[in-house]
Amino acid sequence: MRRIIGLDYGSRTVGVAVSDPLGITAQPVETIWRKQENHLRSTLRRLEELAASYDAGTIVLGLPLNMDGSQGERALLTKEFKEQVEKRLPDIPVILWDERLTTLQAGQALIEGGVRREMRKQYLDSMAAVLILQNYLDCSKLNNENHGNEDHE
Repeated sequence: MRRIIGLDYGSRTVGVAVSDPLGITAQPVETIWRKQENHLRSTLRRLEELAASYDAGTIVLGLPLNMDGSQGERALLTKEFKEQVEKRLPDIPVILWDERLTTLQAGQALIEGGVRREMRKQYLDSMAAVLILQNYLDCSKLNNENHGNEDHE
């Protein structure tokens, strides 16, 4: 089974997570940093390398919706990034996934895990990517289980 990569796209970073080979759990991989938001060439090159090294079959990209479900500027920028990823990796589908509150949850998890304040930014985006991907994996598993139950009723 091909792995799934989770991404948390930010103005200067992209947090990266990857599923285990069975698609059950998500683990952090790294945070890709860039100096300016619109300078994505090296970011896309690194995503291409990661997709190849992990034999990725799908990419799940967090979509930062507003709390009311509407799309703001960050959501539009994320959709533009999705298009660039799809051009760079045309054989790998990119799925947008609601990421509301994941960065907040990631920060809280790092605090609870005892990560010092000065170190949190280093891990925040990859941890947010883990939460995005794990949420996707959990929902996919539930949908498969529910679908399987419907087939047997």
